[in-house]
Amino acid sequence: MRDATAAQAAPAADLYHVPKDDKCITRGWTFYDWANSVYPLVITSSIFPIYWGAMVKEVTKTDSGKSPVDFLGFQVPGSSLLTYAISAAFLFIALISPFLTSLADFSGRKKLFMQIFCYLGSLSCAALFFFTPDTLTLSTFVFVLATIGFSGSIVFYNSYLPLISSEEKYDSLSARGFSMGYIGSVLLLLICLGLIMGHDKIGLEEGFATRLAFLLTGIWWAGFAQVSFFSLPADPGRPAGAGDESGWLLNGFRELGKVWDQLKQLPNLKRFLLAYFTYNMGVQTVMYVATIFGDEELKLESSALILTILLLQIVGILGAYLFSKLSERIGNTRALSWAVFIWMLICIGGYFVQAGWSFYALAAVIGLTMGAVQSLSRSTYSKIIPENTPNTAAFFSFFDVTEKLSIVIGTAVFGVIAQVTGSMRNSILSLIVFFVLGLIFLLRLRGKKLRDEAHGADPKLAEGLSGN
Repeated sequence: MRDATAAQAAPAADLYHVPKDDKCITRGWTFYDWANSVYPLVITSSIFPIYWGAMVKEVTKTDSGKSPVDFLGFQVPGSSLLTYAISAAFLFIALISPFLTSLADFSGRKKLFMQIFCYLGSLSCAALFFFTPDTLTLSTFVFVLATIGFSGSIVFYNSYLPLISSEEKYDSLSARGFSMGYIGSVLLLLICLGLIMGHDKIGLEEGFATRLAFLLTGIWWAGFAQVSFFSLPADPGRPAGAGDESGWLLNGFRELGKVWDQLKQLPNLKRFLLAYFTYNMGVQTVMYVATIFGDEELKLESSALILTILLLQIVGILGAYLFSKLSERIGNTRALSWAVFIWMLICIGGYFVQAGWSFYALAAVIGLTMGAVQSLSRSTYSKIIPENTPNTAAFFSFFDVTEKLSIVIGTAVFGVIAQVTGSMRNSILSLIVFFVLGLIFLLRLRGKKLRDEAHGADPKLAEGLSGN
């Protein structure tokens, strides 16, 4: 009979026997990008912010989406309330995801946790169908839940990358996933636009047609996610209490503690997380507030704003692949450094941009670097974490926490500066600080053999990873 202690110490990776680069698995994995990317495009980037502004104007009986609204007894500018809601959602998921992901690693139930957050997000997204001026406060909380579901499922999704792919294909597979997301989200956005713009021809009110787009987004997300759930390897599971009376619930904390101890001995991993934390504050904030900026500062028509978002997605596909090829020639950190430098120029351009050709030119550059930064950041991190580590979800939880906290700080800073100064242009310009710091930290990594140096930090690292 196998020793109980040995059973408890067996690494979570032993539970998964996944063939590398299996076409069925990798194709199914990329389909989750196709499924969930409709949320950040339709909800957080295009239709929802415009609808939010319209609801704020209707509630306040004014012509400005910046007008204060009553939220739980506090008077908060409508546009700032949306950024604060985003900050709250990402702060919550940043606090709970490290425990959940370490628990998923130890219990062997990675897919289960991914499904839970997927369904939480998609159902909450669909529930935004009931968003009216009378339900502004309640709908704000529903939006927070949808964002929690989206961001929570992503960390488990990302953690599959080193399990299903060989290292030399990290960049291309990550880029393929983002490209699938861009294509799928653009397709649904076009469907939603047709529904909204042609609402009178099918006998619907514009507000009802817009809310119907939220319902379709939730259905699309949950529906196409089934392709991924069918293709990804089944959860092998670890019996609760196997070799330990406390069961895998408390072992989730223990696994998280192991990864935290290992991070202390992985200097390049810490440097990359610091760089990612700083430049991602700027990238994600711009992505979340671009539509609000165009609506409130530039006074662009809704149709122009949504066409701009479509431009971002289409150019984003090209950018993800171009920078993937660039990384093959000059390395990941050098390619990321160039992308971050371009984002610095974007902040300067955003301060001076006006409605017209300059806005569309700036949007094209944002799209080119938007997908590149996200795709390369994910694949670079996969290359830096210890090879064949059993704690993929736990390691990616630190990546996810870094991302979420950067969004919390970035969007909060943006909202506060806009509220204090009365102009979102000042907020856009202030983001350049994050990119400058991110570039400095990235330059400290250039020319290094990232994983080799990390392994050299402690010869007992692999033993620690296996739980011995």
